[in-house]
Amino acid sequence: MGTLRRLLSVFLVAALVTLAADPIPHRIASLSPSTTEILYGVGAFPRVIAVSQYCSYPPEVAKLPRIGGWQTSDIESIVAIHPDLVVLTKAQEPFIVDRLQAFGLHWIAVPSESLADVFTAIDTIGKATGNSKQSADLIRQTHASLDNIRRATKVLPRRSVLLTVSRTPGTLSDLYVATEGSYLIDLVEIAGGRSAVAPARTGYGKISKEAILTLNPEVIIDLVPGSKSKLAEHTTDVWNDLPELRAVREKHVYAVDDQFVPHPSQFVTHTAEIFEKILHPEALKRGGH
Repeated sequence: MGTLRRLLSVFLVAALVTLAADPIPHRIASLSPSTTEILYGVGAFPRVIAVSQYCSYPPEVAKLPRIGGWQTSDIESIVAIHPDLVVLTKAQEPFIVDRLQAFGLHWIAVPSESLADVFTAIDTIGKATGNSKQSADLIRQTHASLDNIRRATKVLPRRSVLLTVSRTPGTLSDLYVATEGSYLIDLVEIAGGRSAVAPARTGYGKISKEAILTLNPEVIIDLVPGSKSKLAEHTTDVWNDLPELRAVREKHVYAVDDQFVPHPSQFVTHTAEIFEKILHPEALKRGGH
């Protein structure tokens, strides 16, 4: 009996140590819109106590404290709310991680560049919050939705796409585009398109008007934040600065202002549907998915 008691004591201590080392977090701070969306998707949002100033989904974020911007997280505000888990993207690490470590805060950083990264992020956040089953379900659902779009566009022509992610408003200056390696181009390919731009190391790159003329894309998708406001630019007018472009001549320039498109979360399915509607509306008309 003495030996049995000792063994039971050892197992009990080991179990307690394991629980202490890896508790389920009950006070979560999210520093990025995409991580907030994933936390909601895996069912952990009720434990989120603060978000970044750019988070807009789910609507309940309106009731939560804001703890800074994407690159300007407010460490004092984060410390003050006593989170037991801070969730951010790897791209944000250089701006905040040293300070999180200095205050002894527990954090995870998830990848956010490619479409594969989206699934890794969902899995990582699910495990970190104790919601592994929900994250596995979300991954399956997201894969299934994307596969439906991929099947609907599989035999359709691959239209060349220039996808802009940033530029000086009202002009074609300081123009940055998505390239292969970014989740946005991964979604363009699923939707029946292909990148008109050569791959870049980070999945994004700066491009000149001269280079765009050489590429002569069939379709231009312009991610224009705020294009729905009354004082917004007219995107077609901006691109009329390059009338030689095939996409401009054939009126295949599309402004996309959608809250989910810039976010690598489970809403990539929503983004792929937007791209499919632009590139191959015929797939939707015949009920391909």
